[in-house]
Amino acid sequence: MSSETITTAIFLITAVIAAAVLANAIFPIIYTVSDTAGSTAHAADQRIRTDIKIINTFSKDGSADIWLKNIGSTRISANEIAAADIFIGAPGNFERVSYGTAWNYTILDGGTDYWTTGKTVHIEITSAIIPKGTGDTVYFQIVLPGGSVRSTEFTVGV
Repeated sequence: MSSETITTAIFLITAVIAAAVLANAIFPIIYTVSDTAGSTAHAADQRIRTDIKIINTFSKDGSADIWLKNIGSTRISANEIAAADIFIGAPGNFERVSYGTAWNYTILDGGTDYWTTGKTVHIEITSAIIPKGTGDTVYFQIVLPGGSVRSTEFTVGV
């Protein structure tokens, strides 16, 4: 009888140790998965709430002016605007232009830190790749860091 008690005690101790090892292995995974799910949900929420619309365009003599309106439900920071990828040129022959050297922006009717809902941003672009001939087609695309993409084609003015 005592050998059965010792055997049962050893099995019980082994089961408790195995349960502790299993718990120590699984809990970090559960925390990581829940943290990843939370981050993904936040990023998706930001992407859904961020929306812009190209409201006007003009190009002449190798420069372009683009007006965009924030039609989403979230504000966009000045850093996000500056980090946007802008592509311009002729359709099929365009390039990414750099902020500060080839393009700049102004938040109209608002502060300088955030592009709030309903406000307009004016983007001024200067690049040798922008078509110069009257009636030529200009391709423009903006990609915000959160993934919002808008593009248009328009003609060079007189």
